[in-house]
Amino acid sequence: MAAPGAPLQALLDQVTVIVVTYNSAHCIAPLAQGLAQLPHLIVVDNGSADDSREAVARHLPRARLVALERNFGYGVANNRGIEQAATRYVLLLNPDCGIDASQVAALVDTAQRWPEATIWVPQLVGADGRDEVNYSWPRDAWTPRTGAAEGPLCVGYACAAVMLLDRERMAPLGFFDPAFFLYYEDEDLCLRVFNARAPIVVDPSIRVVHLSRGSVRGPRPLAAEYWRGWHHAQSKIIFARKHLGAEAGDRLLRRTLVRAWAHVAVRALVPSPRLLARAWGRVQGLRQLAGR
Repeated sequence: MAAPGAPLQALLDQVTVIVVTYNSAHCIAPLAQGLAQLPHLIVVDNGSADDSREAVARHLPRARLVALERNFGYGVANNRGIEQAATRYVLLLNPDCGIDASQVAALVDTAQRWPEATIWVPQLVGADGRDEVNYSWPRDAWTPRTGAAEGPLCVGYACAAVMLLDRERMAPLGFFDPAFFLYYEDEDLCLRVFNARAPIVVDPSIRVVHLSRGSVRGPRPLAAEYWRGWHHAQSKIIFARKHLGAEAGDRLLRRTLVRAWAHVAVRALVPSPRLLARAWGRVQGLRQLAGR
């Protein structure tokens, strides 16, 4: 293992960057600008219907492409990539994040400065340069806030859009739970890590641009919004049932379904096809869970 403050290449040699794509062809060329120097890069394509795989071959020819036959969800796809990695560290990276080799190396350097931790993340910022709320204490115990950190600190939750993991320390705890197709998979993972007293560290000096919800494009945007609502609603209840118990999860399901119907009514009165599609997806996702 390289010492903290090691040369850039020595740090990059210790990390595998894992990118999950799904109809993300438009992200590959910009992403490649920052990843060209990386010696270990795995792209897991989740059954894209666009030319994501061709874009990877064209712009990231050194990457190992894992082509899945269909969309298995964000967590499962990352697990497939982690299985392929041989380095101690893996960096999970959304394709809509702008990161370069120096920032990847800086995260590995942070990991080696704080070796007792298990997960390390940067400060995410939006396209406008404003800090995103990408870390907090466990969110059922503390209102999420961000932007006040002056140096590395331990947190209870961190967004997986850019997340460095120590594979050896994570292995006994497990990686992503396949029960979460999309949303809450990182919250579940972080809560398990937090409860195991395996620290999560954010380094606010490393700032990475995240174009939130910019990684997926497709020929049916309203369908994408529908499924976004479906999976977000379902994952919220799955998380509650797992960590708070079946009774608490079922109570939340009933309350959330009432609110979801109310949102559909509002969106029908104040037309917005995109938001109406998402609201209807929430209703249908919750009804499907209620019928199980």
